[in-house]
Amino acid sequence: MSGSRAEAEQKGGSRQRLQVNEYKENQNIADTSLRPVQTTVLGVTAKVCLVPFSLSNYNTGQLKRLKSLLDKNSNSEVTCKKSKKAEIKKSCRRILTPKMEATSSKEESTLQKSSLDVHAESNKWQYKSPSDTVVLSPDTESSQEGDSDEDATPGLDDFSELSPYERKRLKNISENANFFASLQLSESAARFREMIKKRQPPESKRKKPKKKENETGCRRSMRLLKVDPSGVPLPAAPIQTVLEVDENPLIPPGPLEMTPENQDDDNALFKGFLQTWAEMSKTRSKNTEKELSSIKSYKVHLNGMVISEDTVCKVTRGSISSMAIHPSEMRTLVAAGAKSGQVGLWDLTHQPKEDGVYLFQPHSQPVSCLYFSPANPAHLLSLSYDGTLRCGDFSRAVFEEVYRDETRSFSSFDFLTEDASTLIVGHWDGSMSLVDRRTPGTSCEKLIKTSLSKIRTVHVHPVQRQYLITAGLRDIHVYDARCLNLSRNQPLISLTEHTKSIASAYFSPLTGNRVVTTCADCKLRIFDSSCISSKIPLLTTIRHNTITGRWLTRFQAVWDPKQEDCIVVGSMAQPRLVEVFHETGKWVHSFLGGECLASVCSINAMHPTRSCGNLNVSVGPY
Repeated sequence: MSGSRAEAEQKGGSRQRLQVNEYKENQNIADTSLRPVQTTVLGVTAKVCLVPFSLSNYNTGQLKRLKSLLDKNSNSEVTCKKSKKAEIKKSCRRILTPKMEATSSKEESTLQKSSLDVHAESNKWQYKSPSDTVVLSPDTESSQEGDSDEDATPGLDDFSELSPYERKRLKNISENANFFASLQLSESAARFREMIKKRQPPESKRKKPKKKENETGCRRSMRLLKVDPSGVPLPAAPIQTVLEVDENPLIPPGPLEMTPENQDDDNALFKGFLQTWAEMSKTRSKNTEKELSSIKSYKVHLNGMVISEDTVCKVTRGSISSMAIHPSEMRTLVAAGAKSGQVGLWDLTHQPKEDGVYLFQPHSQPVSCLYFSPANPAHLLSLSYDGTLRCGDFSRAVFEEVYRDETRSFSSFDFLTEDASTLIVGHWDGSMSLVDRRTPGTSCEKLIKTSLSKIRTVHVHPVQRQYLITAGLRDIHVYDARCLNLSRNQPLISLTEHTKSIASAYFSPLTGNRVVTTCADCKLRIFDSSCISSKIPLLTTIRHNTITGRWLTRFQAVWDPKQEDCIVVGSMAQPRLVEVFHETGKWVHSFLGGECLASVCSINAMHPTRSCGNLNVSVGPY
């Protein structure tokens, strides 16, 4: 009982003494750092177990060995702490400021002093009571190992004046710096720069062959050396100035006399030729609306029309761009306009056929449109790209100027009235001109702007003459002439079924109930225009090769005035031919010329009344 009481008193006294020792240690730390947060971190409690023993049971040598063992353990503990602190200090030295280094050294000395005090107290209590011995328990050793781990953290010992966030931040910076240093990025970047450097190809200079000094040059004739046989230089040849001649000179304004370029104008044949044309104009017959014949009878008439050598002749020097047939029933008279601006007249009844051809030059650029006047067939009106519209009067043997505008290029025209006094002219820039022949001068009455960017053909309805149809670049518009004004006009009807460039658009010649169009998409389209309202429906689409190329005149499908439900168009097929189609799309007939027809028939014209005889076809250049 006395032994247990003594043991309890010794435990209580040791606990009191340890608390006092802890207070002293915390007091020393408080003297070093004024921040109370650090005292809780550095306060270490040493756990000591007191075991009662009797001196009689132990020898004096054993006590000495135990004392020496304790001293050795305490010394090794101090040495281990010092070495760990030195390593931590060395690793953080490059990121510490001088002030932080001073603070860390001061804290280090304080910690060392406190640790020595702890060991001194423990030694003091070890030898204070002769009846007790001190044995370190495993808890004490583990607490010391924990203290050594805490001392290994640089943010606890060396940065006691910094907040936990700042110590953690410095620790992260140190770890990141060590990590990036281990990656060796600078060395890798240097290697990549060397790899990226472009290797400059070695300059390979071609060695020029050395000229031989004694090498003889190539022989040259005395003519090229411009010397005579005796070696005397010839005099320089005089410089001859060559005047550039315009291929298409502008025709002076005003009326032009009918002077044939291929015949003598004083020839009696030419005077008889003009008289024949004037007489044919007086005996012309008018077209009257009649019932259409059946397709079967129409085919019979077509079979009676042939192409022979007598009906093929070279009328102009260049390729033909327009054509018209005189309405006379007594003779077959043909007019053809060329791309060179020439107008050729041919009387097929005259023999030999070369004497029946007369060639004139009323224009300087291609003649795009030709019409005989419906009121006076002795008048032949011609339109050209050069911005002029002329009327050839055979009775007076003169080409009168009807309309002139050299700033614009004309493409097509038609008569708005039956007496041919008013005309509508289409321009290549998409505008139109209203021309009145009764007004003196050569200017237009009105310049009309349309929504089209280009106009290729203009055609007037044969019955309701207030309506006119224009073929543009991709669209076909129908206008009312009574509503045309100077500003931008909107069409009454627009046909937008075409996908490529349009070559022409024409009403049927007698009733105007149909419209035929020719397009570069290899299709001929026929529309129903019997009722001109908000829309003209599409009736038939005919597949036909319309690609003529760059140098040939484009195909233009036209109606046969004798059978207005049939159209005539040229063909690219071999051998050359001219085809006839019905409005339903059915093939009707083909005119084969054999060896007589060697050119592509781009422009075709049919006589308005004659249903038998020879077919008059204007062909391209020879």
